[in-house]
Amino acid sequence: MTHNLQHGSILGGLVTVPDLDTALCDYRDVLGMMLVESGPLSDDLAASWGCAASAGKNMAVLQPASGAQCFIRLVEQPDHPDFKPTTSYGWAAYELTVKDVFGWPDRLTNSGFDVVGPPKELAGLPFFVPMQVLGTGREMIYLNEVRENMPTTDLPDARSLTDHIFICILATPDRVGTVSWYRDNLHLTEADTYSLEYSMINKAFDKPAGTMSALTMVQKDRLPILEVDDYPAEATTRPRHDGMLPPGNALVTLAVDDLDRINIDWISAPQVREGALYQGRRTASVKGPAGELLELVEIG
Repeated sequence: MTHNLQHGSILGGLVTVPDLDTALCDYRDVLGMMLVESGPLSDDLAASWGCAASAGKNMAVLQPASGAQCFIRLVEQPDHPDFKPTTSYGWAAYELTVKDVFGWPDRLTNSGFDVVGPPKELAGLPFFVPMQVLGTGREMIYLNEVRENMPTTDLPDARSLTDHIFICILATPDRVGTVSWYRDNLHLTEADTYSLEYSMINKAFDKPAGTMSALTMVQKDRLPILEVDDYPAEATTRPRHDGMLPPGNALVTLAVDDLDRINIDWISAPQVREGALYQGRRTASVKGPAGELLELVEIG
C-alpha cells in the first residue's frame, strides 16, 4: 500500500472542467468516488495558487471509496480554446490504481470520459496494465491495474474499484533539471530512467512509429510520486485564461514533513487550512520548474 501518509505522498490532483455537474456525475457515479465537500473556491485559496481569477468558481472535492487520503478536486471554469492535451508543459496526467482495467471501457460507455488508450499489456513491463481516458475538461486520467511491484518501486493494489492517485505525470522542457529541482528542493529520490515508444506523446505530436521518449521516476525511497517526461521541442507553455487555473490537469498536492525545511519561493506565505484535504495543517504553493502548480501540505 502506498498511501500511508509520508513525505512525498500524493494528497490530490485538481482538474478544471467546463460544467461541474457533468464532471461530478462522471467522477462520482461512473468512477465511484465519494463527494466529501462542495462550494465556491475561496478567494484566499485561489490567491495562494496565484489564480485569483478562479475565486468564487464552483468546486467539488472527491475521495476514493477506499477511504485513502487522496482527493480529486473539480473546479468549474471556462475551457481555453488553445488547450490541447499532451502538448504543453505542466501536469500531463494523473495515474489512478484501479481494479479490472479490462472492464473499464464498458463501464465508461455513455459517460463524459473518452477512451484514448484502451487497456494494453506492455511488452517488458509486466508490473501493471494501463489505459488512458480524457475527461470533459480534457484532463488526462490513466487507469492502471497493478500486477506486481517493480524492482525499485512499490505499486499499490486498488482497495476499491477506483482508488487513489499514485503517480502524477509532469511534462517538462528539461527533464534532468526538473528532476534535480524535486530532488534538491523537496528532498525526494531520483529513481529509474526509461526510454520507450510513448504512444500518447507520439500521437499528440504526430511523431513516426518508433520515436522514443525518455522519462525519469521521482520517488521517496520506494514510494512512487512523479513521472517526469521529456517533451518534444514543439511543446509549448500551457495556454490559460489570465489569472485562472491552468486547463486540464491543473495542480498537484503533495505531503511534506516540514515546510520550513523547503527553501523555495512560495506564491504566498504558508498558512493553516481546514477541510477534508488539509485537516488543519499548514500549506503553501509554488510554481515548479516546468510552470506546474504544486501545493505542499505539512504532515510532520
